[in-house]
Amino acid sequence: MQEKDPFKDFISLDVKESIWEHFYTVAPLVVIGTKEDNGFDLAPKHMATPLGFSDFFGFVCTPRHNTYHNIKKSQRFSVSFVKPDQILLSSLAAMPRCAVKDFPTEITNQIPTVTSDDGGAIFLRDSYVMLDCSSYKIIDGFDDYSLITGKINKAKVHKNYKIVSNEGNQKQIYDHPLLAYIAQGRFASIKETLSYPYPKDFKR
Repeated sequence: MQEKDPFKDFISLDVKESIWEHFYTVAPLVVIGTKEDNGFDLAPKHMATPLGFSDFFGFVCTPRHNTYHNIKKSQRFSVSFVKPDQILLSSLAAMPRCAVKDFPTEITNQIPTVTSDDGGAIFLRDSYVMLDCSSYKIIDGFDDYSLITGKINKAKVHKNYKIVSNEGNQKQIYDHPLLAYIAQGRFASIKETLSYPYPKDFKR
Protein backbone atom coordinates (compact mmCIF):
# COMPACT_ATOMS: atom_id res chain seq x y z
CA MET A 1 0.00 0.00 0.00
CA GLN A 2 1.43 3.37 -1.05
CA GLU A 3 1.90 5.92 1.70
CA LYS A 4 -0.41 8.92 1.54
CA ASP A 5 2.27 11.50 0.80
CA PRO A 6 5.51 10.12 -0.74
CA PHE A 7 6.97 13.65 -0.74
CA LYS A 8 6.35 14.49 2.92
CA ASP A 9 10.11 14.56 3.67
CA PHE A 10 10.95 16.82 0.71
CA ILE A 11 11.30 20.60 0.53
CA SER A 12 10.27 22.44 -2.63
CA LEU A 13 12.95 24.70 -4.11
CA ASP A 14 12.45 27.92 -6.03
CA VAL A 15 13.56 27.06 -9.59
CA LYS A 16 13.67 30.78 -10.42
CA GLU A 17 16.83 30.90 -8.32
CA SER A 18 19.90 28.65 -8.29
CA ILE A 19 18.76 25.33 -6.81
CA TRP A 20 22.27 23.86 -6.82
CA GLU A 21 23.38 25.62 -3.64
CA HIS A 22 20.77 23.83 -1.54
CA PHE A 23 22.09 20.26 -1.78
CA TYR A 24 25.30 18.35 -2.46
CA THR A 25 26.15 16.57 -5.70
CA VAL A 26 29.23 14.66 -6.82
CA ALA A 27 31.22 15.87 -9.82
CA PRO A 28 34.65 15.46 -11.39
CA LEU A 29 37.21 18.23 -11.09
CA VAL A 30 39.32 19.17 -14.09
CA VAL A 31 41.56 22.08 -14.97
CA ILE A 32 40.98 23.63 -18.38
CA GLY A 33 43.99 25.15 -20.09
CA THR A 34 43.76 27.78 -22.84
CA LYS A 35 46.23 29.86 -24.84
CA GLU A 36 46.34 33.61 -24.28
CA ASP A 37 48.25 36.37 -26.06
CA ASN A 38 51.00 36.42 -23.44
CA GLY A 39 50.96 32.82 -22.23
CA PHE A 40 48.33 30.45 -20.88
CA ASP A 41 45.33 30.47 -18.59
CA LEU A 42 44.26 27.67 -16.24
CA ALA A 43 40.76 27.36 -14.81
CA PRO A 44 39.22 24.64 -12.58
CA LYS A 45 35.83 23.31 -13.72
CA HIS A 46 33.47 20.78 -12.16
CA MET A 47 30.60 20.98 -14.64
CA ALA A 48 32.54 18.81 -17.06
CA THR A 49 31.83 15.51 -18.78
CA PRO A 50 32.58 13.19 -21.71
CA LEU A 51 29.97 13.62 -24.44
CA GLY A 52 29.15 10.03 -25.31
CA PHE A 53 31.66 7.21 -25.46
CA SER A 54 33.73 8.51 -28.35
CA ASP A 55 36.18 11.40 -28.55
CA PHE A 56 34.17 14.43 -27.42
CA PHE A 57 34.34 16.36 -24.16
CA GLY A 58 32.37 19.31 -22.83
CA PHE A 59 32.21 21.69 -19.91
CA VAL A 60 30.19 24.67 -18.75
CA CYS A 61 31.74 28.13 -18.87
CA THR A 62 30.61 31.75 -19.13
CA PRO A 63 31.56 34.69 -21.37
CA ARG A 64 32.57 36.46 -18.15
CA HIS A 65 35.70 34.28 -18.00
CA ASN A 66 38.84 34.39 -20.12
CA THR A 67 38.53 30.67 -20.83
CA TYR A 68 35.49 31.26 -23.01
CA HIS A 69 37.12 33.97 -25.15
CA ASN A 70 40.47 32.17 -25.34
CA ILE A 71 38.79 29.11 -26.85
CA LYS A 72 36.79 31.19 -29.29
CA LYS A 73 40.03 32.77 -30.48
CA SER A 74 42.43 29.80 -30.48
CA GLN A 75 39.88 27.02 -31.17
CA ARG A 76 41.74 24.78 -28.72
CA PHE A 77 41.73 23.79 -25.05
CA SER A 78 43.27 21.19 -22.78
CA VAL A 79 41.80 19.14 -19.93
CA SER A 80 43.79 17.95 -16.92
CA PHE A 81 42.11 15.48 -14.55
CA VAL A 82 43.29 16.38 -11.07
CA LYS A 83 44.45 13.96 -8.37
CA PRO A 84 43.50 14.45 -4.69
CA ASP A 85 46.96 15.72 -3.76
CA GLN A 86 46.62 18.45 -6.40
CA ILE A 87 43.54 20.09 -4.89
CA LEU A 88 45.54 23.15 -3.78
CA LEU A 89 46.99 23.59 -7.26
CA SER A 90 43.51 23.53 -8.75
CA SER A 91 42.50 26.23 -6.28
CA LEU A 92 45.49 28.38 -7.25
CA ALA A 93 44.37 28.11 -10.87
CA ALA A 94 41.24 30.04 -9.89
CA MET A 95 43.19 32.96 -8.42
CA PRO A 96 43.06 35.23 -11.50
CA ARG A 97 39.27 35.40 -11.03
CA CYS A 98 39.67 36.69 -7.47
CA ALA A 99 39.84 40.37 -6.57
CA VAL A 100 43.05 39.93 -4.59
CA LYS A 101 45.85 42.22 -5.73
CA ASP A 102 48.53 40.60 -3.57
CA PHE A 103 48.74 37.56 -5.86
CA PRO A 104 50.68 37.58 -9.14
CA THR A 105 48.59 37.90 -12.27
CA GLU A 106 50.76 35.34 -14.05
CA ILE A 107 49.50 32.65 -11.70
CA THR A 108 50.42 29.82 -14.07
CA ASN A 109 54.07 30.64 -13.37
CA GLN A 110 53.47 29.38 -9.82
CA ILE A 111 51.80 26.12 -10.87
CA PRO A 112 53.76 23.06 -12.13
CA THR A 113 52.74 22.57 -15.75
CA VAL A 114 53.81 20.85 -18.94
CA THR A 115 53.06 21.81 -22.52
CA SER A 116 52.23 19.77 -25.60
CA ASP A 117 54.94 18.90 -28.11
CA ASP A 118 53.92 21.81 -30.34
CA GLY A 119 53.71 24.22 -27.40
CA GLY A 120 50.08 25.04 -28.07
CA ALA A 121 48.46 23.37 -25.05
CA ILE A 122 49.21 23.43 -21.33
CA PHE A 123 48.49 20.73 -18.73
CA LEU A 124 48.75 20.50 -14.97
CA ARG A 125 51.89 18.47 -14.34
CA ASP A 126 51.25 15.02 -12.79
CA SER A 127 47.52 15.08 -13.49
CA TYR A 128 46.38 11.55 -14.27
CA VAL A 129 44.60 12.20 -17.58
CA MET A 130 45.49 14.87 -20.15
CA LEU A 131 43.27 15.71 -23.13
CA ASP A 132 44.23 17.97 -26.01
CA CYS A 133 41.04 19.21 -27.67
CA SER A 134 40.04 21.33 -30.61
CA SER A 135 36.92 23.43 -30.21
CA TYR A 136 33.85 21.71 -31.68
CA LYS A 137 30.73 23.69 -30.77
CA ILE A 138 29.95 26.43 -28.28
CA ILE A 139 26.31 26.55 -27.29
CA ASP A 140 25.27 29.82 -25.65
CA GLY A 141 22.01 30.74 -24.00
CA PHE A 142 21.87 28.85 -20.70
CA ASP A 143 21.18 32.16 -18.98
CA ASP A 144 24.69 33.52 -18.41
CA TYR A 145 26.40 30.21 -19.17
CA SER A 146 27.52 28.28 -22.21
CA LEU A 147 28.36 24.67 -23.05
CA ILE A 148 31.81 24.43 -24.62
CA THR A 149 32.49 21.19 -26.47
CA GLY A 150 35.66 19.87 -28.00
CA LYS A 151 36.94 16.99 -30.08
CA ILE A 152 39.71 15.08 -28.33
CA ASN A 153 42.70 14.93 -30.66
CA LYS A 154 45.25 13.49 -28.23
CA ALA A 155 44.87 11.78 -24.86
CA LYS A 156 47.32 10.54 -22.24
CA VAL A 157 46.67 8.56 -19.05
CA HIS A 158 49.20 7.93 -16.28
CA LYS A 159 50.29 4.29 -16.16
CA ASN A 160 49.02 3.91 -12.57
CA TYR A 161 45.51 4.92 -13.67
CA LYS A 162 45.27 2.87 -16.85
CA ILE A 163 42.69 0.08 -16.56
CA VAL A 164 44.33 -3.12 -17.76
CA SER A 165 41.70 -5.65 -16.65
CA ASN A 166 38.52 -5.99 -14.61
CA GLU A 167 40.47 -7.71 -11.84
CA GLY A 168 42.10 -5.76 -9.07
CA ASN A 169 40.14 -2.57 -9.72
CA GLN A 170 39.56 -1.94 -6.02
CA LYS A 171 43.27 -2.18 -5.19
CA GLN A 172 44.19 0.08 -8.11
CA ILE A 173 41.78 2.79 -6.96
CA TYR A 174 42.81 2.33 -3.32
CA ASP A 175 46.49 2.77 -4.23
CA HIS A 176 45.77 5.62 -6.64
CA PRO A 177 42.64 7.42 -5.41
CA LEU A 178 40.38 9.65 -7.47
CA LEU A 179 39.29 13.18 -6.70
CA ALA A 180 35.60 14.06 -6.47
CA TYR A 181 34.31 17.61 -6.17
CA ILE A 182 31.32 17.85 -3.85
CA ALA A 183 29.37 20.83 -5.09
CA GLN A 184 29.23 23.29 -3.52
CA GLY A 185 32.70 23.84 -2.12
CA ARG A 186 33.89 20.48 -0.77
CA PHE A 187 35.96 17.61 -2.12
CA ALA A 188 36.69 13.96 -1.37
CA SER A 189 39.42 11.45 -2.06
CA ILE A 190 37.81 8.23 -3.33
CA LYS A 191 39.71 5.10 -2.35
CA GLU A 192 37.01 2.49 -1.75
CA THR A 193 34.59 1.45 -4.49
CA LEU A 194 32.17 -1.39 -5.28
CA SER A 195 31.27 -3.06 -8.56
CA TYR A 196 28.07 -1.69 -10.07
CA PRO A 197 25.29 -4.35 -10.18
CA TYR A 198 24.54 -4.29 -13.91
CA PRO A 199 21.66 -6.51 -15.05
CA LYS A 200 22.68 -9.69 -16.87
CA ASP A 201 23.57 -9.10 -20.53
CA PHE A 202 23.49 -5.32 -20.02
CA LYS A 203 24.76 -3.32 -23.01
CA ARG A 204 25.45 0.41 -23.11
